[in-house]
Amino acid sequence: MKTVFHKSTERGHADHGWLNAHHSFSFASYHDESKVHFGLLRVLNDDIVAAGMGFGSHPHDNMEIVTIPLSGTLEHRDSMGNVGVIRPNEIQAMSAGSGLTHSEYNHSKTEPINLLQIWVFPKERNIKPRYDQKIFSEADKAGKFKTIVAPVKADDVMWINQDAYFSLGKFSTDTKQEYKMQHAGNGSYVFVIEGSATINGQKLGKRDALGVWDTDKFELEIGAGSEILIIDVPME
Repeated sequence: MKTVFHKSTERGHADHGWLNAHHSFSFASYHDESKVHFGLLRVLNDDIVAAGMGFGSHPHDNMEIVTIPLSGTLEHRDSMGNVGVIRPNEIQAMSAGSGLTHSEYNHSKTEPINLLQIWVFPKERNIKPRYDQKIFSEADKAGKFKTIVAPVKADDVMWINQDAYFSLGKFSTDTKQEYKMQHAGNGSYVFVIEGSATINGQKLGKRDALGVWDTDKFELEIGAGSEILIIDVPME
């Protein structure tokens, strides 16, 4: 088993006033040669957007984009004609494919929003762009890891154009969980949203992350009150 530890306080940071952003990987003006990507996981941004503010219309192509609101409400608009509002327990997945433009705004005029925006390199390039959003209840992830994004088209997951899997778990008590890699050659980026976990002797606190690869499974010792995201991606 190989691992790499990313401490929360060592992430890239940019405070633009309306946007307070932390970058797990090199992004915009933040560049760290040791943190450009983890396998095919390219971006994990932890953004706080002020009330009524957001990202104006801008283009993307050939990237799989997953957005997870942690608190607040996010308004989405894109060149495919999609308009929607996403809330906590809802996930947005978008294949930029051959190209699209979109905007993301804090839907609230009074409260900030905290969200995770995650980019994964696609398996097939220049596909037709697509957008989807889905609600996952608190019960779906209570006491276990629930797969929320996968390369399969099914009612209980969001489809992604890559052999990647996103799983969320929320744990009210101390527990041990075993996680098995979805494919040979995949690695997992474990991101602690809240609480704590220990993997292979490495202790993780809030917003810490551990990349794990060259193994087919690993065990997590999870503290009470924890919420954890696992992003399982091809390493090449």
